[in-house]
Order: sequence, then C-alpha cells, then structure tokens
Amino acid sequence: MTPQRTLALFNYDWDRIGFGRQSGARPVDSAGFDLFSFPSNARLAGFDLERFTRRLARQATRRGWNGVTSSHEQFGALGAALLAERIGWPGTPVAAVLACQHKLHARRVLDQVCPEANVPFAELPARYGDPAPEDLRYPLFIKPVKAAFSVLAREVASRDELHAMTRFAAWELWVIRHLVEPFERICRERLPEAGSAHRLMTEAPVCGRQYNLDGYVWRGELRPLGFVESVMYPGTRAFMRFDYPCALADEARDRATSVARRFLAAIGFDHGLFNMEFIHDAASGKLTVIEFNPRLAAQFSDLYLRVDGVDPHRVAIELALGRDPAALPRAAPTAAVASSLVYRSFDPGWQPTMPSRVQRRAFAAVFPDGFLFSFPRRRGQIARDFKWLGSYRYGIAHLGARDLADLMRRCREASELLGWPAPCAGAAQESSYELAPGTA
Repeated sequence: MTPQRTLALFNYDWDRIGFGRQSGARPVDSAGFDLFSFPSNARLAGFDLERFTRRLARQATRRGWNGVTSSHEQFGALGAALLAERIGWPGTPVAAVLACQHKLHARRVLDQVCPEANVPFAELPARYGDPAPEDLRYPLFIKPVKAAFSVLAREVASRDELHAMTRFAAWELWVIRHLVEPFERICRERLPEAGSAHRLMTEAPVCGRQYNLDGYVWRGELRPLGFVESVMYPGTRAFMRFDYPCALADEARDRATSVARRFLAAIGFDHGLFNMEFIHDAASGKLTVIEFNPRLAAQFSDLYLRVDGVDPHRVAIELALGRDPAALPRAAPTAAVASSLVYRSFDPGWQPTMPSRVQRRAFAAVFPDGFLFSFPRRRGQIARDFKWLGSYRYGIAHLGARDLADLMRRCREASELLGWPAPCAGAAQESSYELAPGTA
C-alpha cells in the first residue's frame, strides 16, 4: 500500500527535525518560504495566502498529498486551514484560526467565556510612528494585534519609549504591512467583527511565572499533552529556557485545561493542535492567559519525545490525515527532564563567536543526544533584532538529563564547550510580564 503523504507549510528548523524523524511510512513534503531572509522574503511583495493555497490545491492530486499541517504562526496555520477546507481534508476551521491569531479579538472572546483568566486590554489608538496617546500609564505591555515570534511585543516604561519603539524606516513599515496584510484580507472576509489587524494593543500587568499548555482537539474533545515552563532571563521577559516537565500544581493545571476547553469551544476549534501561553501567580492563585496559538509549539516537540515518548510532530500528521492520535504507540523515554536552552545577548554592541567545526564536533561527541542551532547575524541584522525583539538570540541547544541538577550541570558544560554564557542561572524566574497597574 502506498503511504499517505502529508504537506507541511512553512517548515523551519524544528519542523525539519520533527518531520525528519518520521519514517518512510509517513512521508512529509514541504511548501513555503523564509519570511525573514533575503531574497526569499522578497516574495512578500505580492504574496496572497489564498492564491498560494489555491495553487497547492491544484497540485495535491499530482503530488499525492492526503493532508496538510503547519506549526508556522505567521502564514502556515491559516494556510493549512484554508487548504484543508478547500480540498475537504481534516483541519482546524478557518474562523477558529483567525480568532486565535487576532489577539484583540481573542481577548474579547476570553472576556465572554473566561473573564477570570483575562487581563485588562485596549486597542492602542495610534498608528505606527504616530505620537502615543498622553493618557496611558507606564510601564505597560504592548504588542501587535497580529504578529509572531514575539516581534514588537515589549514592555515600555514611558511615552517616549513607546514612540521610539513604533517609529520605523519606510522599508520596515513595508515589511510589517506585508507580514500582516495576507491575514488582514482573509480576516476582513471571514471574521469582520474582529476589526483591522494593522494595530497595536496594550495589556495590564500580570505577576507570576509563565507556562505553556500544549494539546490537541480530536472530534471536539480536548486532550492535553503537557505543561512546559518558560524561564526568563532575570529582570526581562526574554526566554532563557523552556523546561519540561515543570512543577505547576495539579489544581492550576486543571484550571488551565478548563480555560482552554471553554475558549476553544467558543471559537469552534474542534480539530487540531494548540498551544496556550499563560501566567500563574502562585501567591494569589490567579491564572491569566497570554495568548492561544492554533498550532503545534514545534520547539517543544523534542522535549515531549525525550521525556514522555510522545512525538507531537507525529500527532500533527495523524490529525492531518484524520486519524486519532490516541492510538499512537509511545517511544521509550530517554530523559527524566529536558530543556530548550536559549542563548541570548542584551548588548547590541557585542557579537558572539559562532561555534567552529571543531566545537560542533566536540558538542556532538559529548552530547550525542543534543541538538544545536546557531543564528549568525550581520551587525545590521542584530540592530534589527534589538529593535523588534529587544535582544539578539544567537543560539539554541536541546538537552535531556536525569533530573534538574543534572540538566543544569550539562547546560554549563555545553556552554563552556561552545564559549557561550550558560542560560541556566538559578531556578525558574518570575515572568517579567509584570507591568504597572492601570494600563488599559
């Protein structure tokens, strides 16, 4: 029997590894382009997501595709939903993807179904580059209504800082507009009540630690995969590590699952993988949703596989082909704990040295279970990263271990070998999603 083929849209590093794990019995093809590298991103100039999916639909029979999936936030998840709808494959409803990705609309829905898990919010009544309104209270957290990769999501301490953050050169404004416009066109047609996505929004302060609930919905039934803790660099909201498993209390896990179930049901999300980011304040017990992502958190897939023997990329394939992932066998776990370690610079004048071939070979020899990514940038690119993200992420490593102490030891050893500062300072830090009261 010919194996069923799955199409994965806008694959990046994690997906290349995750789908690359699948045997010949589960072949995966890819389509899409790199949004942030020239000349690939020149395609943004005339990119139309619906035209893109129509072209793929015409190719589907000839290529032997039987389903589609994507963990890509900007275009992939919505593109997969559009293509699945067009052909009649299993997929997440288009309106549900739009409702998650339009962050202002998602807040409004959350206000209706889970107000206890929401945060005061407001649309920022100013365009990019315009002077900020005078009646805002600082510091505050600001983010685009539609974005990905935490681009332009930032805490700002003053009106001047907000204005500086949202002033861009003409080419930057061009990139921002063309990243949002394919979503905007579909949203105007399919979810007009959400309003324009070419906007920024503000959110009030939240205290606590940041977590992720990963799971999927099969025939309307929500099934959690697990909880990952997002550990921040001290005094920032920049990710230092993603640790699995985590010490979140069972009661908080149950509440988080209940919130996810109610929200996803409200927007008609009845099929597919999801990721819910949230803050939990252990002192008060308050749980606050940051956002819902209608896709696999691909960076975490390897963590679940190491610790639980569950491969979320395999789950994605099963869902795309209309098969129940609950029937999947589990692999033998290889670690009790695992972490995605993020190497990051907060000094725009410092450019780290990328690992040499000798260092890479040494890393592979000492950590045969490890993954290593490096992200070299030119100085101009580093400056852009600082403006858009507030820091420069230059490397990521994945490691498993016997326990947390062993993980931190391996983290320090790996970092010394690479010549990079170790991203393993102390225990989990408080999320800097902590802002001043009265933002909205």
